[in-house]
Amino acid sequence: MHHNPDSRDDAPPSSTVSDALPSPAANSARHVDQAFTRASPYGTHAEPTYSGALSFLRRRYSKDLNGVDVAVVGVPFDLATTNRPGTRFGPRAVREASASLAWCAPYAWDFDPCEHLNIVDWGDVYFDPGRPQQAPDVIREAFRGIVGAGATPLAIGGDHFISYPILQALHEVHGPLALIHFDAHSDTWADSDGRIDHGTMFWHAAQTGIVKPACSIQLGMRTRNPETHGYDVRDARWLHAHGAEAAIAAIKARVGTRKCYVSFDIDFLDPAFAPGTGTPVVGGFSTHDALELIRGLGGLDIVGMDVVEVSPPYDHAGITALAGASVAQEMLAAYASRYSSERRETTDP
Repeated sequence: MHHNPDSRDDAPPSSTVSDALPSPAANSARHVDQAFTRASPYGTHAEPTYSGALSFLRRRYSKDLNGVDVAVVGVPFDLATTNRPGTRFGPRAVREASASLAWCAPYAWDFDPCEHLNIVDWGDVYFDPGRPQQAPDVIREAFRGIVGAGATPLAIGGDHFISYPILQALHEVHGPLALIHFDAHSDTWADSDGRIDHGTMFWHAAQTGIVKPACSIQLGMRTRNPETHGYDVRDARWLHAHGAEAAIAAIKARVGTRKCYVSFDIDFLDPAFAPGTGTPVVGGFSTHDALELIRGLGGLDIVGMDVVEVSPPYDHAGITALAGASVAQEMLAAYASRYSSERRETTDP
């Protein structure tokens, strides 16, 4: 963990007037195009939401992961969809939406994760769309390098299949993982080896031992799969009836202290809140529900995260992309809270 050694709980926000540079020109140079011009990887600075080079939360673009805590990685892959495509445009749309969030810390937390974590936008994984059979290996190799460099990945999809090669890369370092999965679908349909499908990858993950179903939980399902394959499945009826507090308790009881991966399919949300997705299912959840659940993950040993299935061609006014960016920002805060708490314990008198 390479959290900012200079951050303090009583430090003023880095976007205060005292932080301004003497001349308008110098100030403009510092606070515009921060994806390329920011001097420090830490802190939050306001930049016009309608201009500037786009990166996730205006973090620095970099392939250099030395000292990096979290690498935000776009995976513009949608060749495993079974319904509407378009998630290849998801990473770009989520980055654009994140510009409206980048000027301040997420409101429900008492700290700014960007003050505590060195977060970079790694850019997108490149693969040849004319050779889709190579995409799983290409994605796995990209994340193998990211994880091997010591960074925790936050992937922005792309369709949900991308979780599988990411999990493969993480498994090589961390061993079998617990999975925390928010979705309208279980994505555990039995399949044959070699198929690329966004509805079967968590079946493959269980069958190959990459994920431990006995330590994993799925929430929000609104399509029926009679086979659980050992996962703890809390469907939409259960979650609506019991609420976030009970769900968070169930997650923590199931996962415990194990290293875990958090996967959030945007169709967990009701189409009223996230119309821009490939396989929408009614009867889902609000963005408030989703953010409350993600906040509840604070303190868990998270080693990887993703937000997937944002499909901008079906979106309206960018609300699905904004939901995806907001969920990803909350994931960063939940991840950072584990280390922020440790830092407070070592610095409090």
